Parts: sequence; C-alpha cells; structure tokens
Amino acid sequence: MVVGSKGITISSDLLEDLCLRGIRLSFLDYLGKPYAMVTSPMLTATVQARREQILAFADKRGLEFSKAVVLGKIRNQERLLRYFGKYLKKEAEKKFEKIDEIASQLRNLWEKVPDIDGASVNEARGTLMGTEGTAGRIYWEGVKEIIGHKVEFFGREHRGATDEVNSLLNYGYGILYSQVWGAVINAGLEPFAGFLHVERPGKPSLVLDMVEEFRQPVVDRTVIAFVNLGINIGMKDGLLDADTRKNIGDKVMERLLSTEGYQGKQYQIRSIIQMQARKLASFLRGEGAYKAFSFKW
Repeated sequence: MVVGSKGITISSDLLEDLCLRGIRLSFLDYLGKPYAMVTSPMLTATVQARREQILAFADKRGLEFSKAVVLGKIRNQERLLRYFGKYLKKEAEKKFEKIDEIASQLRNLWEKVPDIDGASVNEARGTLMGTEGTAGRIYWEGVKEIIGHKVEFFGREHRGATDEVNSLLNYGYGILYSQVWGAVINAGLEPFAGFLHVERPGKPSLVLDMVEEFRQPVVDRTVIAFVNLGINIGMKDGLLDADTRKNIGDKVMERLLSTEGYQGKQYQIRSIIQMQARKLASFLRGEGAYKAFSFKW
C-alpha cells in the first residue's frame, strides 16, 4: 500500500490491521522516493539470513548474485526493446531494424556475463559495472528510437533531471524502490548490505541491487507506453505536476498488480518481487541458486 499525497490521515486501528495482515505501508515524497515505511516488526524476526548475507560478501555467493543481477537486467533491456520493436515492424521498418540491431548487441553482452569470474564480487565488480554501463548506453539509444518521435529525449539522467521522460522514470523508480525495499526487509535481509552496488552511508545497496532486474518490466515499460500514448506530461518548476505524478503513479501500481509468468505459474509482479527477495535469502543460506526475474516479451 502506497501513500503519495500530503494531508493523508491514517488511524492506529488501520495501521494495526495492516500489520496483522502483513501489508506494508510506504510513504513517498513528490519525487516518488520513500521517506517512511510502516511494517510489522515480526515479519523480519530472523537473523540467519542476515548473518549469511554479510559473510557472502567475501565469497562466491556475492559474486554469483551480482552476476545474476547484471545478466537479468541486460536481458530484460533486450526483451523490452524487442517487445516495443515488434509493433514497429510493419509501420517503420528502418526503426525496427535499428532496434533489432541494438537488442542483438545487448544479447551479446549478457551472454558473456556467466564467464566473468573471481573469488568474490570485489574482484569482478569493475568488469560487471563496466558491462552494465555499456549495456545502459546501448539500451537508452534503443529507447530513443522508440519514443523520439513523441517527445524530446537525449538520454538517461538520474539526479536533478528536469526533462519529461527522465522525470517520469525517476518517479516510477521511486515507487519501485519502496516495493523492493519492503520485500528485502520482509525477507529478513539487510537493505544496506549490498553486493554489486558499493556501500555508502545512507545508501540501501541491496535494494539498489534487487531493483535492477525489475526496472524494465515495471517502470521502463510503463513510461514508454505512457509517452507513446501521448498522455499529457505536466511539468512545474522542473518537476512533474501533481496530476502527472498521480497518473504515472497509478500506471506503475497497475503494472505491479499485473501478472507475469514465474516458475510455471502466473503471479502479480509485486508478489514476484517478494518471492525473489525470499529466494535471495534462501540462496545466501545455501538453499538453491539465484536467478534474476525475466519477463516474457
């Protein structure tokens, strides 16, 4: 459950009921970033996963998880470009061919990730981040091909972005962060002890790690469709206006509630996020492998 507006009052009775039902309540600011989260403390009443999480940083488990994250992200980038590219095959053949070429480049990149090796993630982080960075530059060129006829988009910007597309993306990622953050906590993991992303004070590194495999199927797909449909994007003082924040927020939540195939069954994406966090906890405890989520295109 997400609260993204000011002036909302919630009773203690409702909070108690949400906690009893295991429902997490997240509060987002005007940028879509979570500033508070309410959840039952008993949902995280385990310590074994946290102990193994810290130990895994120095052994192969941290590396294998990081490789899975990078491979999964780049594979989802490829699949999302192919998903939107297929609609251009008849209408704009040259655009389709360009997107198909970019998607093939991404495939070549993620196919090389399993061969990256080292004793721990520290030994391979530079190579992994370099591969991810190269994929990102290629991927956003593909996105420009898809939406460039609808809105001005020069490429991906993170903090301080004032253009329409990056503002939509950043707001959507903020909502996704809150979902992943809550899932990590509920799985009994430490949000600030990541593997791929470098640890810094106040930076939830594990949340940032796990967000990577859901960016394309949840936020990028929603924003690209939002732009292609020609929905009005209102800006005020370099920020999305209230109506646009509500509109894109609703669309991202709809996507989180939509279903995707996962382990042979259909689940809501928000449930898949939670199951992936629990799968990571099991992997760190030595119970099975970890494979990043990939959506069907």
